[in-house]
Amino acid sequence: MTDLLRELEWRGFVHHATDGLGAHLAAAPRTVYCGFDPTAPSLQLGNLMPIMLLVHFQRAGHKPIVLMGGGTGLIGDPSGKRSERPLLSKEQIRENLQRQRDQMSRFLDFDPGPAAAEVLDNAQWLGAARLLDFLRDVGKHFSVNVMLQKESVKARIATGISYTEFSYMLLQAYDFLHLFRAKRCTVQVGGSDQWGNITAGIELIRRVEAGEAHGLVAPLVTTSAGTKFGKSEAGAVWLDPARTSPYQFYQYWMNTDDRDVERYLKLFTLRPREGADGIAALVRQHAKDPSRREAQAVLARDVTALVHGPAAAEAAAAASAILFGTFDPRDASPGVFATLAREIPAATVPADGLGLVDALVRAGLVPSKSEARRQIAHGGIYLNQVRVTDAEKRIEPGDWLAGGHLLLRRGKKQYALLRAAPGGA
Repeated sequence: MTDLLRELEWRGFVHHATDGLGAHLAAAPRTVYCGFDPTAPSLQLGNLMPIMLLVHFQRAGHKPIVLMGGGTGLIGDPSGKRSERPLLSKEQIRENLQRQRDQMSRFLDFDPGPAAAEVLDNAQWLGAARLLDFLRDVGKHFSVNVMLQKESVKARIATGISYTEFSYMLLQAYDFLHLFRAKRCTVQVGGSDQWGNITAGIELIRRVEAGEAHGLVAPLVTTSAGTKFGKSEAGAVWLDPARTSPYQFYQYWMNTDDRDVERYLKLFTLRPREGADGIAALVRQHAKDPSRREAQAVLARDVTALVHGPAAAEAAAAASAILFGTFDPRDASPGVFATLAREIPAATVPADGLGLVDALVRAGLVPSKSEARRQIAHGGIYLNQVRVTDAEKRIEPGDWLAGGHLLLRRGKKQYALLRAAPGGA
């Protein structure tokens, strides 16, 4: 535990931390919490940094608490927002909370033990709070002048901020106080935009309980190219495979800029600093020949395995390698083709008596049989990544790949997948 803060600093997780945090963590196992806002039915890639913070704390022997904002989510956090959030219904908040809670089990260990993770919902105590009692017991400890200087509030003064969102800081501070009392929680972590809210909770604990509490915030993650981290051409990158498929998730990491890959390996994987499979060795190898993108491949596999599981990561890696021509589809498993079927056009066809020309038309790669023959004659058609120049070719039993699949390609990038109908190949 004495090395945890040093490890977090090396990995790039420390933007601000309270004085004495290192000694506090070294003295005994602590309980640490991070809040998550259930305003969407899935966690996004931007949530991965605070999740990884909790992972590192748990690996070092500390107990993590995932605090779902069933109560504060009804109010809306102004931090990092230019305008007022639309208020969601209580029913939508509850549904989002349940889905996000299920996702957390992929990252943290909830099995019984001293460092077992725990999920709590702040609606349990905020919903029971009485307004007059809250204003007397909590509100009196906050100066409006000081609140106006907090970054989350100050940034919104020009455009306007409602009393609802202005009060968010008090609610989050009260969360910290409640967890300090009920769970002996003494550390809160989050993104850099939460520093004002976290320090407000620390001050409230000091005033009300004369207790010691600490905070740590991670920096805002950006890309060297100037684009927003966690955004792709399709929009936000989600941790829910129904919203962002494991293949698309894998591709996001494969497209990491060379200037960012070392930083992302430190932040989003659990690889050690040294050793044959360590980050330092990967970075040195990558520097010798960046064009091979080996560091990106390791990053993509590790993060995809963490979020979606090892099997999904392997299938996504193999599917990617097939489409980029570095993996023979004849060596792929049925799971790889299931992954491909979600990313490229796919159709089911009878396996018996199928000709290549008909296969191309059924796959939608050409509009007509005559165009299929023309493309074949010009050498632009590939079957299972092998160029075919015979327009009379019939699909043989040996052409079908694992699970009864055919991979067709027109030119360099137009792909389609055919599946044999039941009873076929």
